[in-house]
Amino acid sequence: MGTEWQIILAVVSAVLASSGFWAFLMKRSDRKSSETKLLLGLACDRIVHLGMVYIDRGWITKDEYETLHDYLWVPYKECGGNGTAARVMASVEKLEIRNDRKGKAI
Repeated sequence: MGTEWQIILAVVSAVLASSGFWAFLMKRSDRKSSETKLLLGLACDRIVHLGMVYIDRGWITKDEYETLHDYLWVPYKECGGNGTAARVMASVEKLEIRNDRKGKAI
């Protein structure tokens, strides 16, 4: 191994072993975790709110269902969300799907 490679290896090893580098990575990970928790909370709130509106109304349009399911529920579930939102979505999935807001059934 050449001298240049030994120097490069020593520098890389020093950077990886430094506490500052690992502190940076941990801080970045914590921030991302907090952002994920915040987004999960917001998504849960929106799923529950919209779901309860549809449940109280007794029916849902195809567009409303697709928006709720595809853009909120699926990403929420993929990020680890569950619980109350899952129960609300289970009830929403049992609703009659109507063609439009005037209440015409599909």
